[in-house]
Amino acid sequence: MSCKFAPSRLGFTLVELLVVLAKIGVLIGLLLPAVQAAREAARRLSCANNFKQIGLALHHYHVAHRQLPRQLTGTGNDLRGPDRFYLASDRTANQSLSFLVGLTPFIEQQALWEQISYPNTVDLNNPGVPRSPTWPAMGPTVTAENQQNELPRTSVYNNGYLPWMTEIPTFRCPSDPGSGLPAMGRSNYAASLGDANRYHDAGPFSSFLRQDPNRLVEIRASGRGVFVPRSKVTLRDVSDGLSNTIMVGEIASDLGTRNTSTRPNENVGTTEVQDNPTACRDDVDPDRPSYWRNSVPLLSRANEGRGYRWANGNGVFTSFNTILPPGRELCVRFGPTGLGVLPASSQHPGGVHGLMSDGAVAFISESIDSGNSSHGTIRLGGSTGRAPGSESPYGVWGAMGTKAGRETP
Repeated sequence: MSCKFAPSRLGFTLVELLVVLAKIGVLIGLLLPAVQAAREAARRLSCANNFKQIGLALHHYHVAHRQLPRQLTGTGNDLRGPDRFYLASDRTANQSLSFLVGLTPFIEQQALWEQISYPNTVDLNNPGVPRSPTWPAMGPTVTAENQQNELPRTSVYNNGYLPWMTEIPTFRCPSDPGSGLPAMGRSNYAASLGDANRYHDAGPFSSFLRQDPNRLVEIRASGRGVFVPRSKVTLRDVSDGLSNTIMVGEIASDLGTRNTSTRPNENVGTTEVQDNPTACRDDVDPDRPSYWRNSVPLLSRANEGRGYRWANGNGVFTSFNTILPPGRELCVRFGPTGLGVLPASSQHPGGVHGLMSDGAVAFISESIDSGNSSHGTIRLGGSTGRAPGSESPYGVWGAMGTKAGRETP
């Protein structure tokens, strides 16, 4: 007697296969945000570690030189007469270097520092051909533009000088995806200029790098941050307490868009950036609140984005102030070498990192108390609430930016 067995079924039916694929898709959909969040957490930790390295470097620099590195510094003095055209040449750095340049030997970049501090002949525009004349010690000018428009703006920005075009990992936050040209070596870390901005494009110097006694008095009134352009500052000057005062802040580099925090708006008058820090707010696209309206004039050159020149001490590139809270509108006068409202910014959701003067790293929320954002900045001759020595009008954020304002953030 023979027995017949039903053939065994192998594999899945189409319906079962679709159910399995749907479940896998749901699991991936649930897992992917967690993976992305973990990656951002790792990048954010690395970003904070870079801040710690910069903090150590600043304190080591202070021990070695008995002062902090200057913002807007370098070779070049008293450019008068025929020498005025040095501002559009490559003969000197024209007192335009950032505080980051002096930190290079303190962050394991000794080889780069030696290239900067000695004359060299490497020209990226003519590979293999020694430059003649040589690049000067402390490098050529890092800016193409004159101070306060007293000279025509030129297209020279020395993209042949290797150190200025070198991107230094310690000066980059891994959360920022920007890379390569048209930037001249990006930076995501900027010097704190405090809660004012008058003469922050020149400090106590005239446009031709001549000591100006009137501007010296002005900058003493408005130079309220840890860094004061073209001026000596020591940690002893931070009388509000090192743990209460921000020294370096985070900035996002421009990605080639019309983002309000990375592409500077220059549709503003000479005094507006001092008298009304929100003067550019009407230029924001109401349908895309993180971008400028298409009709608004912005800095037009490709290499004029936020954080685009790590060696350049001008505000757009390596400075910030504590006037508007993090992530708000970047608004300047007199082009990329001018003064302005320069908020901190980042690619992190919700806020930015800040390096306090004692070396501690803090994460600062975009919703931090920032007082009255439309209040005019403090300056010499300012009226009530704007007089030198006044309490910061910009709340906790403004108080964090002042080194001797006698506020308690």
